[in-house]
Amino acid sequence: MAPIASKRVELPHSAHAPIPNATRVGRSDGNRVIRVSVILNRKTRLDIPSLQGRQLSREEYAANYGASQEDFDAVRAFAQANGLTVDEHKSSLLRRRVELHGSISAFSRAFGVELNDYEPGGAKQKDARFHAIVGAVTLPQELLRSVEAVLGLDNRPIATPKIRIRRDVSAATSNPDAGTFIPPQVAQVYNFPAAPAGTAAGAGQTIGIIELGGGYKPADITNYFSKTIHISAPAVTDVVLDGGSNDPTNANSADAEVLLDIEVAGSVAPGAKIIVYFTTNTDQGFQDAISTAIHDAAHNPSVISISWGGPESSWTQSAINSMDSTCQSAAALGVTITVACGDSGSSDAATGNNVDFPASSPHVLACGGTALTAINGHRQSEVVWNDQASGGGATGGGVSAIFPLPAWQANAGVPKTTSAASAGGRGVPDVAGNAAPDTGYQILVDGQQEVVGGTSAVAPLWAGLVALLNQQLGKAVGFLNPQLYPLGEAAFFDVTSGNNGAFTAHTGWDPCTGLGSPNGQLLLRSLDARPANSNQRR
Repeated sequence: MAPIASKRVELPHSAHAPIPNATRVGRSDGNRVIRVSVILNRKTRLDIPSLQGRQLSREEYAANYGASQEDFDAVRAFAQANGLTVDEHKSSLLRRRVELHGSISAFSRAFGVELNDYEPGGAKQKDARFHAIVGAVTLPQELLRSVEAVLGLDNRPIATPKIRIRRDVSAATSNPDAGTFIPPQVAQVYNFPAAPAGTAAGAGQTIGIIELGGGYKPADITNYFSKTIHISAPAVTDVVLDGGSNDPTNANSADAEVLLDIEVAGSVAPGAKIIVYFTTNTDQGFQDAISTAIHDAAHNPSVISISWGGPESSWTQSAINSMDSTCQSAAALGVTITVACGDSGSSDAATGNNVDFPASSPHVLACGGTALTAINGHRQSEVVWNDQASGGGATGGGVSAIFPLPAWQANAGVPKTTSAASAGGRGVPDVAGNAAPDTGYQILVDGQQEVVGGTSAVAPLWAGLVALLNQQLGKAVGFLNPQLYPLGEAAFFDVTSGNNGAFTAHTGWDPCTGLGSPNGQLLLRSLDARPANSNQRR
């Protein structure tokens, strides 16, 4: 194919806003080598509602919904004409990804951008520097129909872990009446289904976990399961992507997020395999990790847990579009994605009311937080988690300013807001679970006992529940949202007290705790009673 050289135009939705709370250091070194991912459009549009719950096989998906060879070749020719190299090993038609590497000066010419180095918060920390662009990416006009997004020209940190640590740990872990839990106790309160006789809970299932930082020591997992909750530890495997690493440091780091995710999901479904996908905290790394997990035919996760995110306003529209498109692939393939919806109330630590992304994607199960009280394994009360009056956190929730109201939320009573589309926006969260640090989860991090809350705990809790449901039903429940909203109180403990700032809980769905916390046994019966989907994912 001849090199592309024609009129240049802006890639839609690729504009990068100025960077708040960061200091520009200067132009990036033009000789520095970086990697950039060009995400291609599908060769056939994927319309999830038209599938009507049918799950595609991997073969059917690959044949119809990956990228076309023509588009791949066009980007390859463009790269070669601009002195960039295609990494064939990391590129994939299935994942619609063309991985390029080359110098910053070559990328600047190729995409019509200027890259600058920044330091967060004005701190003079070379190891915290990142490069970024301001403005939009430009491409030859012929490539516009081929390219969905360009990720990696901007590698600012994009997400934070949705975790809150209880500080008075000694009292919470030594006093059984302190109101905290080990994860199996929360599962008991929520009536999670038991494993079939003679099998381990979650056997035959694989839970994927996305991590953008931190790490774990295998000894922590061994000691937690053998000495704290006294059950067999799950098999845990790492997949390292894009310069990420399993890099444990100390209990005050993102290690707490990693161990919370593994220990909650693993203790709820200890028979399931756990695959931890470590990547970098950038939109490029985040998108690649989700895409890799969804299409990981070797490990084949049926549910993916994500406890990282950021306000919708902190993302570029093209990165949001690309990640949501990736989550659509999961919905088509019957892979459930559970996502924490944030720990800073209705503001999501930004100005005004905001929801967290990727929790706001209509193709994931957004998980909100409650404060749960239980006695002897029985639920006594449950309210919206909100500790903001005492300087703590609160569950995220609200209405998306990006995504329109999905059809399955049409009768949920999602409030219309001035920032949402005129027809209304996607409501967040969908479901909830125990998240308050004062009623949090006892875990082990870098050899230290911690009590941890946050909606970060709810995403792996629901991921464990999905693994149990899949085991019991003998098939993947897949994209749960359209299946859950018609159930209402038939499968949930409705949480009707409390607020997250701008929004107040009430009967039925609300922007604090969604449909409520799970009643696992009733949820299993309800899903089992629904007509089986044809052509289940293989």
